[in-house]
Amino acid sequence: MSKKEQVNEFTGASKYVLDDELAKIVNISMSLEMPLLLKGEPGTGKTMLAHAIAESLRMPLIVLNVKSNMKLVEALYQYDTLTRLNDSRFGDSTRDVSQIEDYIKMGKIGQAFSADTRTVLLIDEIDKADTDFQDDMLDVLDQMEFDIIEIDKVIRAKNRPVIVITSNAKKDLSDPFLGRCNFHHIAFPDPKMMRRIVGVHFPVLDNDIMDNAINTFYRLREIDAVEKKPATRELLNWIRALEMDPDFKPKQLVKGDVPYLGVLFKKSQDYVTAGSVISRRSRF
Repeated sequence: MSKKEQVNEFTGASKYVLDDELAKIVNISMSLEMPLLLKGEPGTGKTMLAHAIAESLRMPLIVLNVKSNMKLVEALYQYDTLTRLNDSRFGDSTRDVSQIEDYIKMGKIGQAFSADTRTVLLIDEIDKADTDFQDDMLDVLDQMEFDIIEIDKVIRAKNRPVIVITSNAKKDLSDPFLGRCNFHHIAFPDPKMMRRIVGVHFPVLDNDIMDNAINTFYRLREIDAVEKKPATRELLNWIRALEMDPDFKPKQLVKGDVPYLGVLFKKSQDYVTAGSVISRRSRF
């Protein structure tokens, strides 16, 4: 059986709007058994793509949230030396302290390798990690195995996971890392695509709210002095807030009356800046 025949095709999910190019790179990455590296500004749907793949292909999703000080071994497994020491000292546990394996807990990559079914492994915000972490992790993912040195045991993947790696491009990734991944840049949705996204989440949304909310949203994103521009998630939450307000009228937005600004801007200075820009304009 060929690899293409073995891999179910990803065509999207109930709450994820997918363009043809992204669908192709997802399916090619699964067929080639290569990690898919996604870049793009926050709020472009990088993380949600992994959720959508898991939903569409009915696979469990395992998420490794990368931290700046994380060591690779933490993503593979943890040896709970403190619990073993306490069990040894106080003797009130049913575990046999001579069985070190009882004190080994799989990390997120270890869980994906040990799973009885194929999983989607999301490695989120890889750019937070240092270069050694990145390259060593790719070695493990290439080989589909790692050693637990405390018990001299090799953990081999029962099933090769579908691997999605995200980066907010805050730091450059190494050339060896980039060379071992397929790559796709998810651009921020244009207004036409955003209407499709909003339509998926709000299938019966009033057209006036849709048009005025999206137009206002993109004008707010154009404010240069804003540090953290509102993303898709903020727009969807803002529309929910507008829908729940019985006194809201869509034409308010055109006149520069923009309620619930704090749903869109989460940083104090951005909130003040946006409010100041809106107040200076007679029509927004």
